[in-house]
Amino acid sequence: MKNSCSSVSRLLDRYFDHEATKKERIFVERHLTRCSDCQERLNLMEGLRASLRKPVEEALEKETFPWVWEKIEREIRLGKRPSWRESLRSWLDMTPLLRRKVWIPAVVTAVIFILVTAPILFKKSPSYLERSVVEYVESQTYNVMVYESEKAKVTVIWLFEGPDEESSPS
Repeated sequence: MKNSCSSVSRLLDRYFDHEATKKERIFVERHLTRCSDCQERLNLMEGLRASLRKPVEEALEKETFPWVWEKIEREIRLGKRPSWRESLRSWLDMTPLLRRKVWIPAVVTAVIFILVTAPILFKKSPSYLERSVVEYVESQTYNVMVYESEKAKVTVIWLFEGPDEESSPS
């Protein structure tokens, strides 16, 4: 009988939790009809379950648990956040492309190349489509040239005194 009790004591917990197979359940039930020690142990387990279940069920009836989730959310928000270096390091560790250390110099070189060439490629070129008017008026005493820019709204006037002397040889 002792040998039978030792094998049932291993199965009794599984039987109590309804995890035993059909064969194990039949074996335990047959043994319980003959062994008062194992019946007592099973009754103690059921009493323990009942004594634990009652306060939990009473607490469930009295309490609502939205505050529990609020507390969990607050703890998550207040939890330690990694520094930007730790975040970058973890991102680099998770990126499959950068798992191999050989790719890091290539990626850094590409980023530097893009940063250097981007201002050159996207440089705003001056627009020469600005309309302007140049007029030149000659007289015997004064020569006048007028430059007007339509876009910038600028007018420049040059006044030259005397006849043009550039054409005479020295």
